[in-house]
Amino acid sequence: MNPNVFYLTETPRPTIEAILPDGRIINGKRGAPLKDFMEVIQDQADSLIVGAIVDGNLRELTFPLKKDAEVTPLTLSDADGARIYRRSLTFLLEVAFRRCFPGAVLTIDHSVSSGGYYCQVEGVEGFCQTELDRLEATMRDLVDQDIPFEREVVPLEDAIAYFKSVGEDDKVRLLKYRQRQDLVLYSAAGTRNYHHGYMVPSSGYLKWFALEMLNDAFILRFPRRHAPTQLSPMVHYPTLLKDA
Repeated sequence: MNPNVFYLTETPRPTIEAILPDGRIINGKRGAPLKDFMEVIQDQADSLIVGAIVDGNLRELTFPLKKDAEVTPLTLSDADGARIYRRSLTFLLEVAFRRCFPGAVLTIDHSVSSGGYYCQVEGVEGFCQTELDRLEATMRDLVDQDIPFEREVVPLEDAIAYFKSVGEDDKVRLLKYRQRQDLVLYSAAGTRNYHHGYMVPSSGYLKWFALEMLNDAFILRFPRRHAPTQLSPMVHYPTLLKDA
């Protein structure tokens, strides 16, 4: 086709271009999810790609790319990428916990400096290393299954009804003050929850984590940005964590 010829058309071309920051271009099917484009360069990336900036806007990898766009991949080494990974990892923990201990309560609390979240359990008598090992094994099994994290926008009243049905009264109380009349929920393996921000497309992305017992609670450990495929050595603050 002559590049100097201008003409009208009634149908868009079937492919589009994702223009990378270094000038390279990924050509792919119009409307395909962003993850399909990112898979082309994943092997060349410093760490796992978990999201992208598309024309200046943060997008998750399930976002359909419908037009030519400037695309900046986000990995676990980026601040936004690290947040997407950690948020998704907490959801994976919630899914596994509900499968292992139906009816019990998991509280994901404050972060710890070596890279992790302090987690507490209610409703499991004598929670100990045996139960924690089972929980971690269930998480890793879900990673191996690569279960989709499905995103849906639901009416607020439906979300409140769901959280009532599973006994999450704290969420019910919070949602009563929400101004918007809808809510984004993510679901996987029968568990639904809402999180403030984007997720990875599926559990298979979440390969780097560990669970470590601490008193009668545990730490959900995740990699830090400077070492995205490694877990930093744990630094224990027994008094601080016990009183938290």
